[in-house]
Amino acid sequence: MGLLNEARREFIAAPDSSKGQIVYKWPDQNIRKFSRAIVEPDALAVFMNQGQVMGVLNPGQHTLDASELPFLGMFVDWASSSNAFKAEIYFVGAREYPHCRFGGRLDEVQDPQTGLIVTLRAFGEYALRVLDPVKLIVNLVGTVDVTNNEAITGWVAQQLLKVTRTAITTQLMSGAWPILGMSMHSPEIEAATMPAANEQLADYGLAIARFGNLDVNLDDDDNARLKKLAGDTAYSRLAGGFLQAAQAEALQGAGEGMAQGGGAVTPMFLGAGLGMAGQMMQPPPQAQPAPPPGPGFAGGGQGFVQQPPQAPPPAAPAAAAPAAAPAAEATMECPQCHSAVRVGSKFCGECGTPMAKHCTNCNADLSATAKFCAECGTPANPPPA
Repeated sequence: MGLLNEARREFIAAPDSSKGQIVYKWPDQNIRKFSRAIVEPDALAVFMNQGQVMGVLNPGQHTLDASELPFLGMFVDWASSSNAFKAEIYFVGAREYPHCRFGGRLDEVQDPQTGLIVTLRAFGEYALRVLDPVKLIVNLVGTVDVTNNEAITGWVAQQLLKVTRTAITTQLMSGAWPILGMSMHSPEIEAATMPAANEQLADYGLAIARFGNLDVNLDDDDNARLKKLAGDTAYSRLAGGFLQAAQAEALQGAGEGMAQGGGAVTPMFLGAGLGMAGQMMQPPPQAQPAPPPGPGFAGGGQGFVQQPPQAPPPAAPAAAAPAAAPAAEATMECPQCHSAVRVGSKFCGECGTPMAKHCTNCNADLSATAKFCAECGTPANPPPA
């Protein structure tokens, strides 16, 4: 009789092909009485009925009998003459599940250094552990037949990506981190993300045991744009400004075209290039424009800070100009004593001879040196009769 009962026993356990699953649901809800439930050392068995957890079995071998497991009395199938139980059995792995990958688009953010709108992405790995199988079954799995781990790890990856987004964008928008070179901040991101993620996973009986290999990068197009901007900015700083960099690039293109035979260099382009060359050969103005600001990329140093224009030094007081020599006064010769007399004087200062004369014919005023009247032509000194 004992051998017959042993032969009629049913063994209930997760098959070898499903040992790697986080949750395995036993396919049959009709559990024969005195069946043997085998729970692996790194697993637990959860019994449910109508959406409610009725009991949990620890690792080991268990005979499914109400006398040994009192909670099974609530599962008795009376239609089977009390020879079976009606229940759902979930085998939940309690070990660590490594190499779970996550990643995807984080958000579109504005680079505080350049003002460009870029798309951030994050990729990494984590190790998952089940802390409370009851919460996992009730709050996440429910009564759904879980055939692989993706139903659980995919949901965990979404939560992890969400908290990673918050940690990274907060630092970026504050200007504390540059967008290029985010890998240097991976330890800080991991330290901030893991506790925040576990806080959200606690209600589902899950926890992230390890989190690493984090790679935060840009969309390929945005990455190319920022790298080009970094190169152009560095080149323009070396050239002294954007205009000088553009002129140098145009001249370089003209030189390459002429090296190929000149076929690619049109007369208009050549003239423009030579004109820019003439401008570059001219001496620079006294006040050079400040070089463009640096983008603040990783390894590129701090951005250039525009200095306020310096006030010109106070002008030195102008030296007193030497007094101009007094203009020499115009003079004329006295007709009587031949002394020099200032023009406009009425009498000679030496002999008293009147210096103003009148025409003897028309009485017009004559200068002291006039020989003829300018009005009628009469001689100023007529010969004596």
